[in-house]
Amino acid sequence: MRLVLLGPPGAGKGTQAKRLSQHFGVAHISTGDILRVNVRQGSPLGKEAAGYMDRGELVPDALIIRMVEERLHAPDCQKGFLFDGFPRTIPQAEALDALLDAQRQPLDRTVNIVVPDEVLVERATGRRTCPACGAMFHIRFDPPRQAGICDQCGAQLVQRQDDTEETVGNRLRVYHQQTAPLIDYYRRKGLLAEVDGRQTIDAVEEAILAALRG
Repeated sequence: MRLVLLGPPGAGKGTQAKRLSQHFGVAHISTGDILRVNVRQGSPLGKEAAGYMDRGELVPDALIIRMVEERLHAPDCQKGFLFDGFPRTIPQAEALDALLDAQRQPLDRTVNIVVPDEVLVERATGRRTCPACGAMFHIRFDPPRQAGICDQCGAQLVQRQDDTEETVGNRLRVYHQQTAPLIDYYRRKGLLAEVDGRQTIDAVEEAILAALRG
């Protein structure tokens, strides 16, 4: 099984990717994780990427693709793989297609988790985090027993900067400009399946599995 998971920030791609990788016994590939591992280990690709990051520049697509190519040669990718959060742009998708065609490992399916912007904003802006122990809550969906106080350690809960309405709105605008065009790209290739991401985590997983069986 070779999959790409698409969806806006906050749609639950990471959660579903973990579940699907376990279900199918395939590698869960996040380019963010690949990047961090290479930088931490000081690999040649990691050192090259760190140079861009230290200058506050985006890591070029060509370098990301080289890291992906290296990752696909790992033993855990032999039974298949699942991309979470990659590709993000049409050029990245085209480069990934070329890489997979060269390895004779074309994608089987692309699943788009569909969630309206207003739901994503509500999910993100309602999150509260404990700065002391890292526990997570949501003021509507998973509130603490005492408002604003961590159930685990009693510390004052905070809203992370990347969970403010302005930041979430900016991330969604970038997504619609750069990443949403991938939906049509994979639809034209006949690879796209779409599921409603407003459901429970279990229901979303079952909908994805049903789409993959179909």
